[in-house]
Amino acid sequence: MKTLKQLERLRKVHKLIQQENTGTPAEFANKLYISERELYRILEYLKEVDAMISFSRISNSYYYTSNFDLLVNVSVQVLINEEMITIYAGSTILKENFENSLLISSTDRFWQ
Repeated sequence: MKTLKQLERLRKVHKLIQQENTGTPAEFANKLYISERELYRILEYLKEVDAMISFSRISNSYYYTSNFDLLVNVSVQVLINEEMITIYAGSTILKENFENSLLISSTDRFWQ
């Protein structure tokens, strides 16, 4: 579930930057319930994947200086009768472990 939480956080960071509604680094980190240090790690990761990010002191927000979009997809596939259950967020579990696992069937529901 840690991977799903990280993907959710990355999606929220991207959305707030797109909307130019981040606030200061401290405010931005607070919105995400993370430390400023973790926020800087996420911003560094986005820069590594070619996101051009700057901070405006006038609007008090991070923003993209060039077109950048981020698509985060999570897919869950459940098969019946002893078949493997595949979670495209990076994990695969067997049917007998399914009952003990929390799976999310809709990415829209998860990301909202």
